[in-house]
Amino acid sequence: MLSRTASNLYWMGRYLERADFTARLIEATQRLAALPSSYGGASNAWESALAATWMTHAYAARGLPIAEAPVSEFLTLDPSNPSSIRCCLDTARANARSVRTALTEEGWEAINSAWIEISRLGVHLDGREALAPLLDLVKHAVSAFEGAAQRTMLRGDAFWFINLGSAIERADNSARLLDVKYHLLLPRGEAVGGSLDYFQWTTILRTVSAMTAYRWVYRDSVKPWLVADLLILNRQIPRSLASCYDEIRRHLDLLASNSGKRGPAHRLASAGHARLGNTDIDAIFASGLHEFLTKFIVDNNKLGEAIAEQYLF
Repeated sequence: MLSRTASNLYWMGRYLERADFTARLIEATQRLAALPSSYGGASNAWESALAATWMTHAYAARGLPIAEAPVSEFLTLDPSNPSSIRCCLDTARANARSVRTALTEEGWEAINSAWIEISRLGVHLDGREALAPLLDLVKHAVSAFEGAAQRTMLRGDAFWFINLGSAIERADNSARLLDVKYHLLLPRGEAVGGSLDYFQWTTILRTVSAMTAYRWVYRDSVKPWLVADLLILNRQIPRSLASCYDEIRRHLDLLASNSGKRGPAHRLASAGHARLGNTDIDAIFASGLHEFLTKFIVDNNKLGEAIAEQYLF
């Protein structure tokens, strides 16, 4: 496969995953912002949404207030924000169009239809009531594409590069979401394990559609260390860091078996996979959850760079 084709497929997977994550994050932030003002969490919630998408500085440069309407528009339809949902879908569609023959008709239609629908909305949100349908559109479109790819695509390089990009992006998103919760959301003076802390961790689980999974696995009330265990180390949940690295390693191995070549990306993926397999949640909290997640994000970015150098240039 040509490196340009591989790059288009890989980044299509990443941008679709990013659009889905941003939609889920906005929904979660709306729930957090709905807390009573006595908690002091309303503006803090939208600040956390910007932090989770690494858009804090870009948004601050605009001089806009941190509030639901301007932040929501910035994260959904703003054409100048490269990580807005609109830009993510636009970029994913451009990549998909470049490799149209590598996709099935169903996969292409899922992406193209979503782009057509969101382009009709323009670049400004038409009030708060327009936000929920937009977020539903994005989540359904990404699910439709993933379903189409799973059911209709050949198990070959194209399929593997799409899923590799999705897994790298998903791991990054899950790590940043956990880190933001641990360091930003809980107001000073609020007890860890208190009612606000419980509500916030529950919202994090709902953001990644893991509330039911948590109840099935732990059969306990929501506890921070168990949520962290689920989203970091539990391989049963697709959005956990360990599950993402299972996927990354598997798809890199499949690409290697097809080409007969291995490289730095394989070594970094194996090292990351081993680190997640050789620790437990007690050790992670003992050494510092923030420190663990920060190192994971840095290492995951290095893996993304290695993949690009090995396959996409």
